[in-house]
Amino acid sequence: VQLQASGGGLVQAGDSLRLACAASGRTFSDYVMGWFRQSPGKEREFVAAISRSGYSTYYAESVKGRFTISRDNAKNTVYLEMNSLKPEDTAVYFCAADRTSILGRDTSRYSYWGQGTLVTVSS
Repeated sequence: VQLQASGGGLVQAGDSLRLACAASGRTFSDYVMGWFRQSPGKEREFVAAISRSGYSTYYAESVKGRFTISRDNAKNTVYLEMNSLKPEDTAVYFCAADRTSILGRDTSRYSYWGQGTLVTVSS
């Protein structure tokens, strides 16, 4: 499956932003989808994951209550709604797809990755 992330940009602290990740090539609903992020000099970290159906979600503690992951299987797209953004949310955000049924936070679980979209939050 090919993944294309979009929606990043420069915002101020407290603002909102919605990322989208469009999938193509395989049956989108066969994949658990995840969002990860990576800041300069840091390892890629888990942000959120959503089950194949969209009924189950899983968040990193650092974004719980501020970010919402969702998907539209008819549009082959997964979203990440980010509210109350903080400077520490600044990173390149990646979407990823996992062929298994488990909502995982390990990057090794995900076989397919998008190219990333940069989110910069100014203070």
